[in-house]
Amino acid sequence: MSLRQRVYLANAVLLGITVMGSIAMIWYTYRTEYLFTGIVARHIPMYQAAEALETSLLNQKGYLSYYLLDKNPEWLRQLADFKEDFESQLARAKPLVTESWEKQDLCRIESVYATYITAKDRALSLYEKGDPGAGAALHREVRANFFRIYELCEKFKAAHKKAIDVTVEDSRTDAKNLRYIGLLAIVTVVLLSLLINYIFTRHILEPIRKLAAEADHLGEGRVSGNELAALKSSVHGLIENAEQTHAELERSRESLMQSEKMALVGQLAAGTAHSIRNPLTSIKMRLFSLGRSTKLSQDQQENISVISTEIGQINKILENFLEFSRPPKLTMKAQSPSLVVDNTLRLLEQRLKSYGVMVQVVRSGPLDDVLLDAGQFKEVLANIIINACEAMDKGGRITISETMDNINTDRDTAVIRIQDTGPGIPASIQDEVFNPFFTTKDDGTGLGLSICFNIISEHGGCLVLDSQEGKGACFTITLPVGEGVHGKDSDH
Repeated sequence: MSLRQRVYLANAVLLGITVMGSIAMIWYTYRTEYLFTGIVARHIPMYQAAEALETSLLNQKGYLSYYLLDKNPEWLRQLADFKEDFESQLARAKPLVTESWEKQDLCRIESVYATYITAKDRALSLYEKGDPGAGAALHREVRANFFRIYELCEKFKAAHKKAIDVTVEDSRTDAKNLRYIGLLAIVTVVLLSLLINYIFTRHILEPIRKLAAEADHLGEGRVSGNELAALKSSVHGLIENAEQTHAELERSRESLMQSEKMALVGQLAAGTAHSIRNPLTSIKMRLFSLGRSTKLSQDQQENISVISTEIGQINKILENFLEFSRPPKLTMKAQSPSLVVDNTLRLLEQRLKSYGVMVQVVRSGPLDDVLLDAGQFKEVLANIIINACEAMDKGGRITISETMDNINTDRDTAVIRIQDTGPGIPASIQDEVFNPFFTTKDDGTGLGLSICFNIISEHGGCLVLDSQEGKGACFTITLPVGEGVHGKDSDH
């Protein structure tokens, strides 16, 4: 049998026993109700009626004897009362009769009682007329009828007493049988419960426990007492690991695609540099010579100036290609990033004035020394600051905040935040600003921020964007304070 069939069979037997036990209990209640209804509705009233007839008959005999002794008429009045009581008890018992033998017994009692009353009245009449001899002879007949009536009442009472005893004994027998059935049901239910527990433990909980131990993402093999909770936790761990693995695969795929793209760009940049840069240099030199040696009109000079400017733009694009495709070798030196910030601002002072941009530096003191390439780091700062100036068309403010943070217990981190008051960067494109060739400028190459990101990454740091539309953009540069910053230089 399969596990499902075994469980269903055990539950079916358990359910059957429960239903049968319930049916037996219901039957017993009806049976008990029937038995005790018979006792209360028939036998006890009939038994009580028989006792009442006996009592009334005994009282009649007694009051008759009292009257014969002292001739007090009060005894005759009470005798008449008990006569009426006997007749009323007899009339009350008749509607309760259902068996033929009961009807026969009541008819005999009524018939003998009528004879008894007739003889008793005649005997009283003889005693009252002064004929005690004839009264005494008739009184013997009255006494015989009295004992016959009393015997019939006693027989009638004993019959109902026996019926009551039989009913009580039947009830006891049924209760005893029901107790045996209940005991058997208890034992069977206990055995079936143990069987079900064994099936669940052996064939359900134990496999779940083993599965939870094998699926434990921590690999410790320890499972708590709650197997389902442990399995749930393990499955959740597997799902999280799968999600992490999927995310890592996605990142790896993106990195691979990025690497392939960068390799293609490198090849393109190298070919472009060899094929275009040298002719451009010759053209630029010839234009410069032509402008110096030939007398040109104003329009011709303007045309030559425009051509020189465009050639410079093309040369700048080529330099960006080369810089992006071949990450520069960094000359690392332990120095404070604050010095590079100050040098960059001095370099860009005139340009900032032309944009109408105010720069505020917020620092409590110079940042700690870190290993960095001052030239490359200066290029990162200049690129971000110029982008901010171009984003703020009619002037604005740039705030540069410098702090030292404790990201972990291993080392400190120098943090530089560059916040502008421009329009901000839409959330829909924030994830793409560091991608190569992504730009929102008409004349941009889309490589500036990508180059900055690569330079900061080569320093072991991180470049992060935080921006809200209408509230400006904030670029955060973090540089780790690593080992060997105490006056030691190194090449990377």
